[in-house]
Amino acid sequence: MTEPLVLPKGAAALIARAAAPGFGAWHRSIVRLGGCTNPIHLVGGSMLVDTRTGEALHTYAPEEHGGRLLTVCGNRRATVCPTCARVYRADTYQLIRAGLVGGKQVPEAVDGHPRVFATLTAPGFGPVHTRRERNGRVRACRPRRAGEKCPHGLPSGCPARHREDDPALGEPLCPRCYDYAGAVLWQAHAGTLWHRFALELRRELARRAGLPRAALSQVLRLSYAKVAEYQRRGLIHFHAVIRLDGPDGPDTTPPGWATTGLLMDAVRTAVGLVHLVAPGREIVGPRVLRFGPQVDVRPISALGAGERLTSAAVAGYIAKYATKGAEAAGAVDARIRRSADLATLPVRDHTLRMIGTCWWLGGLEPFEPLGLRRWAHMLGYGGHFSSKSRRYSTTLTALRQARADYRAAKQRVALGLDDRPVIAVGQWRYAGRGYSPEGALVAASVREGGASHGA
Repeated sequence: MTEPLVLPKGAAALIARAAAPGFGAWHRSIVRLGGCTNPIHLVGGSMLVDTRTGEALHTYAPEEHGGRLLTVCGNRRATVCPTCARVYRADTYQLIRAGLVGGKQVPEAVDGHPRVFATLTAPGFGPVHTRRERNGRVRACRPRRAGEKCPHGLPSGCPARHREDDPALGEPLCPRCYDYAGAVLWQAHAGTLWHRFALELRRELARRAGLPRAALSQVLRLSYAKVAEYQRRGLIHFHAVIRLDGPDGPDTTPPGWATTGLLMDAVRTAVGLVHLVAPGREIVGPRVLRFGPQVDVRPISALGAGERLTSAAVAGYIAKYATKGAEAAGAVDARIRRSADLATLPVRDHTLRMIGTCWWLGGLEPFEPLGLRRWAHMLGYGGHFSSKSRRYSTTLTALRQARADYRAAKQRVALGLDDRPVIAVGQWRYAGRGYSPEGALVAASVREGGASHGA
């Protein structure tokens, strides 16, 4: 006897929905979200009003989803919402590229300004397993003489040639030798270290020009855009585009002495001058926090040649990391609320120790201002993943507003109101988020279709 077909709950609900009135409008309201994984529900309404007469020309109140309007979540992290992350990545690409070649109200003349791509790294807090290559060949992780051991009796070297997907990468050779307190404190102060680097770089530029620091802004402006990237060992890198402009920003030409070579040398010098003393020395011992010795600074040009990078390559590289978070280091993407949750976290040993150190230090008075428990899931880093100076280029807000204005203009044309001065008036409030089971199936199919089309 043939067993009856049992449909999943969502599929059965979708079939029932398809047979009900209003399915087309309901379906379109989800499709227009592009596959967003966790949409926001709004309740309220809006209308288009003629600004000359005050006449209400068009009224909108959602009928689908129980009178709720669904809008995208806007989350930047690809692990949370791939759809919104793609939009965020594209916007970041345009923002970075505009600051390199012009466009988006940035003059094309910036293409001739000194620009470099700099990578600032974290220092070492203990040896970890790593993958090393030279001339296309994978080398031994950490070669040492046979029998060499750390103070805790573990081998001080590793002869393995690790694969790219080896789970051992980033794990300390000896967890007891690894300075977890120092690593967490560095993470917590990484944003402050960047701020001090930007100040120190301005001082260094002024010194090389023979100017007082206060007089530098009269002849030169420093602009930048940066993104934070997690390494396998759980610590971040900063990747940054740094550009020199004239005193009024990208519209003005920097002085002749402000060359790309001078900027590269000034970046390397400034990085080495940055330091700060961490709090809590009475608990974890003294810590002077600095950037790591590995500093990569490369010039950027329109075409790229030799050691130079192209503007498009740099913009794409930064945009890619703007949508990643601590999950790249094996951490979790949700805040940890209770200490009991640490016992069930699906993370590797090194990541768990980083999180546990955040939780331990975060409960002690000298470290309370750092908010380490709040940022434990980020391994102590609570700064912005992407940021820029005010004059670097356009803003994400401006790009989003331009997109909203474009859609509003299309709507007015569709309603036959493009020749009348109108304004949108309305009131919306938050009413929840997420999909019904059948809505989640539709969103998944849209998301899958978009991924296939992108491939």
